[in-house]
Amino acid sequence: MTRIISDQITADGMPDQHVGEAHIQSIEIVDPVYEEPYAACITKKSDGWRGWIPDIPEVKCEAKTRSQLLETLVTKLREALASREEAWDQQLEADIESGKLESLREEALEDIKAGRVIDL
Repeated sequence: MTRIISDQITADGMPDQHVGEAHIQSIEIVDPVYEEPYAACITKKSDGWRGWIPDIPEVKCEAKTRSQLLETLVTKLREALASREEAWDQQLEADIESGKLESLREEALEDIKAGRVIDL
């Protein structure tokens, strides 16, 4: 389960809090796959709630309620991380196919032949 933590209080499922407009709250969202924490910022606006994750600029969203916003932030975070992971995998495959990693392979083979590598 995804943990959403604010000031050591689990915010998942909490009712909307009375927060003045322009007051920015910091929320910690823990990615459920890699269990990495991400700091999210949320704020109450006249028409609902807005949130974003500064470290991942593509994660920005709005919702009517605080709980909807938190759910949306978690979903968008997971989507952004999955997209980045897919891009990384594609780049790695392209680098392998183009031979960019061949020197690393040759170096590893030399280390194996010279006995500088321990077989796990």
